[in-house]
Amino acid sequence: MGRVVQKYGGSSVADAESIKRVAKRVVSTKQAGNEVVVVISAMGDTTDELLDLATQVSPQPPDRELDMLLTAGERMSAALLAMAIADLGAHARSFTGSQAGVITTSAHGNARIMNITPGRIESAVDEGDIVIVAGFQGVSQDTKDVTTIGRGGSDTTAVALAAALNADACEIYTDVDGVFTADPRIAPAARRIPEISYEEMLELAACGSKILHLRCVEYARRENVPIHVRSSFSAKDGTWVKDLEDITMEHAIISGVAHDTGEAKITIVGVPDRIGEAAKIFNAVSSADVNIDMIVQNISEVETSRTDISFTVPKGDGQRAIQALQGVKEEVGFSDVLYDDRIGKVSVVGVGMRSHPGVTAKFFTALAEAEVNLEMISTSEIRISVVVDTDDVPRAVRAAHTAFGLDADGEAVVYAGTGR
Repeated sequence: MGRVVQKYGGSSVADAESIKRVAKRVVSTKQAGNEVVVVISAMGDTTDELLDLATQVSPQPPDRELDMLLTAGERMSAALLAMAIADLGAHARSFTGSQAGVITTSAHGNARIMNITPGRIESAVDEGDIVIVAGFQGVSQDTKDVTTIGRGGSDTTAVALAAALNADACEIYTDVDGVFTADPRIAPAARRIPEISYEEMLELAACGSKILHLRCVEYARRENVPIHVRSSFSAKDGTWVKDLEDITMEHAIISGVAHDTGEAKITIVGVPDRIGEAAKIFNAVSSADVNIDMIVQNISEVETSRTDISFTVPKGDGQRAIQALQGVKEEVGFSDVLYDDRIGKVSVVGVGMRSHPGVTAKFFTALAEAEVNLEMISTSEIRISVVVDTDDVPRAVRAAHTAFGLDADGEAVVYAGTGR
């Protein structure tokens, strides 16, 4: 007998018929001789609808009450799935995050999982029940208040539960047939990747791939939890994300192409070329709780001894970063701050590039032939990222995908259209 944790995203339980379809899959897994724990997201766009409702009632709803409201979506899904499973003759028990023992920090809206005490889940599983856990939520260790885990919360909950329960695998069900070499909506010729390492998946997730959230993959790598990404709309094999120690020379040079249009570029003009000025700038941004991705500093002009520094931040944090920089403008003595939110990041990722020279040249040649202008460049041992105009992103993704021989003969299928 195996033990499996399954996670179903919002598109997989978007309506009553979808919930019934998920119930059949869960019961089938149970009938195959497995102990099954399910983590479920809110139905479709329920979370967004609840958030819109909250802002209609209050322009700035209190964080604690907002978490109380938003966690209702997952609780609804969990109860409905338990009902559908009961109609199929199996017994299921639904739990909230706090009932399931998901202990978090007290940061409402973006709490972190600190520990899981799965006693009630273990008891229910031992009694032969299918356990359903509302994802995206937990309870604060300090305040005992309900908390939400933030973006990717249900994925992270599922992996954390799999680790705490010593499950054989964590199955993440979405609306595509696994992890692809690019977003099928941008590159229809994208291929499914049968196996991919934690390391590569981390880079893809960090660069904009929406199949798995970065926090989820980080947790899986730390706890060595194999993740099986599959579609809830088909029975295809999907993709295994795991520790691949036996990577050989035959491993693909590039595993995939990722893109992200959720960043903005900030350029600080006329920064004095003196020791410590860059530190003041980035300390100000850090104090505003803004994460920085790519950084480029131009060569200092001889006549003025001044330089320009550009970096990218999430679009949602852009104005907060600008305000923080304006606060140190006089102290640092730079001339101006420029903001551009019409950019996109395109990245190629693959452990194979460690042993294959010429990857950078091939990537840049493909972009040049596609007439894509590069604004910024960043690299790691297994990744090359460039910033381009947002209108050029689809063309850049397809050009890189073709250049590295990733195109498939047919077209990838997206069943529900959200990628989650």
